[in-house]
Amino acid sequence: MSKLNLAQAIDLTGLADKARQEVVEEKATQIPVPTGYHILCAIPEMDKTYESGLAKADETMRMEDALTTVLFVVSIGPDCYKDEKKFPSGAWCKLGDFILVRPNSGSRLVIHGKEFRLINDDTVEAVVAEPRGIRRK
Repeated sequence: MSKLNLAQAIDLTGLADKARQEVVEEKATQIPVPTGYHILCAIPEMDKTYESGLAKADETMRMEDALTTVLFVVSIGPDCYKDEKKFPSGAWCKLGDFILVRPNSGSRLVIHGKEFRLINDDTVEAVVAEPRGIRRK
């Protein structure tokens, strides 16, 4: 049995922190940048329980995510709302807005377990200040 000499041990915490930071940076670069007239949106976290406190089934959670009408604007493409004939009053939403869209709108993608949607600029139907309590009927 060998004895470990702690005085000669190498401090690897700096190396571990650097590796962790590289992973975070790599994940951050995997978020797509919308092109043209597209808007990248995140799906807000859904409640995992009903108002009564009863837990929702995994299939229920999946369906709510897939059919959600509330999205959070993450990034806007360079050509969004540039068509003055189509958008005479200007942009319909901005970064950081919660918006309402039709269920199943846009292209669905999952990045590191989080679902995003890539939608067209004219898909936005409304902007809401407080999205909690809004659900699809």
